[in-house]
Amino acid sequence: MNLIEKIRKPIEKEIEQFEKSMTEELQTENPLLKNISNYLQLGKGKQLRPILVILSAKLCGEVTESTIYGAISLELIHTASLIHDDVVDNTFQRRGQPSINAQWNNKVAILVGDHILSKSLSSGIKADNIKILETIANVGMNLTDGELLQLDKVQHAQISEEDYLEIIQKKTALLFSSCALIGGLSVKADKNTLKHLYHFGEYAGICFQMKDDLLDYSENNEIGKPTRNDIKDGKITLPLIYALKNATNHQKHEIEQWIENSDFSDLHIEKIVQFVQENGGLEYTLQKMEEYKNKAIEELNGFADGELKQSMILFAEFMSNRDY
Repeated sequence: MNLIEKIRKPIEKEIEQFEKSMTEELQTENPLLKNISNYLQLGKGKQLRPILVILSAKLCGEVTESTIYGAISLELIHTASLIHDDVVDNTFQRRGQPSINAQWNNKVAILVGDHILSKSLSSGIKADNIKILETIANVGMNLTDGELLQLDKVQHAQISEEDYLEIIQKKTALLFSSCALIGGLSVKADKNTLKHLYHFGEYAGICFQMKDDLLDYSENNEIGKPTRNDIKDGKITLPLIYALKNATNHQKHEIEQWIENSDFSDLHIEKIVQFVQENGGLEYTLQKMEEYKNKAIEELNGFADGELKQSMILFAEFMSNRDY
């Protein structure tokens, strides 16, 4: 049994219910949309976000229809954002298969992303909880806010660690914190419990993004998407931010020039990777990732020990231990 299977074990029945309802939500008479929906289902990924919604709910009570529709809404808004991101970033591979824009084209990808976003809002309404709907709306606003903030910082070598954290809070961590929060809201958890669930998701989400940033510097071809993409796109993530901050002026001047001029030849990319390795960028990011993982686990201290709490701990562990 792998780590994801262990995490899912206490909620297998609820995951089945989620998948059945998700399929129903995506049903359409439009042949192109039906074809693309089937394609998306084939590459549906690990379903980390619905798993977190359902685990958080069951940790606090009995999973409800509100839990399931909240999970569907968040998974759909995440899916729509990935489809749009692949167009923005000119990415042609997603989860080991061609992205929607690669398999069809950019116009189709944008329209499908818009359709799925509308479906997300429809599912959010079916959760029948105004606080859940407010949380989903907040996710939608901040995903685009974070993406625009990152685009504004592309090719700026002076990006700070604080800027980086603000971007990943909005682009990645808020979605995970909202998953845990909506799980709690769906079973009417008290305010203090909701606070701890929110911070668990937030810290786990930061950990998840830092792991992604480390994987971009990896040689692993099995991770389901191309490596070095962030570097090629001029996105300055924590490994490079730390290396630039701590290198000598002579070392970093050349790198900064390449970034400012978008001069990302294969040779320059490999030199940037070597620069990051030699100046402690990977070790520092790994250390920060472990700190956030431990902070996430600490948020669970007030919950009763048992299979569900253990799955939440394993969820945080997976965020840093995954190699894809």
